[in-house]
Amino acid sequence: MAFMEKPAAGKVLLDDTVPLTAAIEASQSLQSHTEYIIRVQRGISVENSWQIIRRYSDFDLLNNSLQIAGLSLPLPPKKLIGNMDREFIAERQKGLQNYLNVITTNHILSNCELVKKFLDPNNYSANYTEIALQHVSMFFRSEPKWEVVEPLKDIGWRIRKKYFLMKIKNQPKERLVLSWADLGPDKYLSDKDFQCLIKLLPSCSHPYIHRVTFATANESSALLIRMFNEKGTLKDLIYKAKPKDPFLKKYCNPKKIQGLELQQIKTYGRQILEVLKFLHDKGFPYGHLHASNVMLDGDTCRLLDLENSLLGLPSFYRSYFSQFRKINTLESVDVHCFGHLLYEMTYGRPPDSVPVDSFPPAPSMAVVAVLESTLSCEACKNGMPTVSRLLQMPLFSDVLLTNSEKPQFKIPTKLKEALKIAKECIEKRLIEEQKQIHQHRRLRRAQSHHGSEEERKKRKILARKKSKRSAVENSEEHSAKYSNSNNSAGSGASSPLTSPSSPTPPSTAVEHAPF
Repeated sequence: MAFMEKPAAGKVLLDDTVPLTAAIEASQSLQSHTEYIIRVQRGISVENSWQIIRRYSDFDLLNNSLQIAGLSLPLPPKKLIGNMDREFIAERQKGLQNYLNVITTNHILSNCELVKKFLDPNNYSANYTEIALQHVSMFFRSEPKWEVVEPLKDIGWRIRKKYFLMKIKNQPKERLVLSWADLGPDKYLSDKDFQCLIKLLPSCSHPYIHRVTFATANESSALLIRMFNEKGTLKDLIYKAKPKDPFLKKYCNPKKIQGLELQQIKTYGRQILEVLKFLHDKGFPYGHLHASNVMLDGDTCRLLDLENSLLGLPSFYRSYFSQFRKINTLESVDVHCFGHLLYEMTYGRPPDSVPVDSFPPAPSMAVVAVLESTLSCEACKNGMPTVSRLLQMPLFSDVLLTNSEKPQFKIPTKLKEALKIAKECIEKRLIEEQKQIHQHRRLRRAQSHHGSEEERKKRKILARKKSKRSAVENSEEHSAKYSNSNNSAGSGASSPLTSPSSPTPPSTAVEHAPF
């Protein structure tokens, strides 16, 4: 097969899920406009930071592009007159900082290509759709039976993964989806093992896995084709969204927030846990569970994107579970991600933050019990339950599975060993990242504690000085009163009134008191 004869070898080392933070350090006024100097940092390392310069018009352009999300973003308003005044620029800078804080702390916005390009143009300057089209075109040279119907623009959250609606030439009414993706930072399989495993995916048969029709790969990317489902994913059901719409439009600001019925939660949850257990038993690493990776077919859930772990792509929820050192295996990652998915199924939206301190009322206390075991402070601190343990919990243990299809996924022993080693490498990178985050937190806490100790000492010293100053003032006031009384007694009634010797004014005493 002549699929990508001359690819760009190697994986993309940049982890797109590592959060970016941005702080406006200064502003500079030119003749006709003001520029804002912004320090952007990737992750926790100050060394991994850079400066960018942006005008208000750049912010305005970004904001217009983000309107598709349907969110009310706090961009300061335009001003045509007086926009070069120093006070106005200082106030606008505060507003722009608040705007940056909002978009970098929103999980979906912070991971979108528009925001990444705005904050990190050096690493996100490529036209990824054009790159994908070039690679897919090469594929069609050797596979003429397939034909592209239309690009499915931005339907997913990944910057380096693109989708196309397909058809087979002799079956024009049938629709399929082609996905193409670069290799990611967690690709540890050898090129040979990687290509063999990708081509093995169409042989995987499971009632709760969305079947792969065709799959191929080379040293730098993979291409897979699946049947297109008009009803979309589990996330589309929850958010009442159209599958072909862009990710930002579908999921950033749902018009109606409503969870699923209890029976749906129980059935879908049980099916998803069954397929996770199947993959874990096979030694196949996953780590990519979220509501957009679950296809719906009637009352049946089918898992998507098994190839992601082979490609080495980082998880959608990585910035969450990288904070907790006890979530350090792909099995525990799957369980934690299941908690996110269950929360979304229950409440119709993702949790505001993780860990979750308290859960809103749910259709059943059995739901809350599972959520507490996967998303609570105690769970994140002490570790996740196993999939088998979740299957035994009351929410899922009484669900009857009606699908009798026998699961099949034969992985040769040599490839199983390669998967095991790759899985260990993925977990090792995660553990190292968690260790660095933990050390960074400890350092910040120590610095904060040290700072607070210094502040306490300063307050004590200041209090002592005030006490001394007050003592001096009282002493001088007492001396003045004593002097007045002596003068009055010595002069007698017939003596003319004279001004007493003027004491040092209290204000002067304060000025010269020791501080």
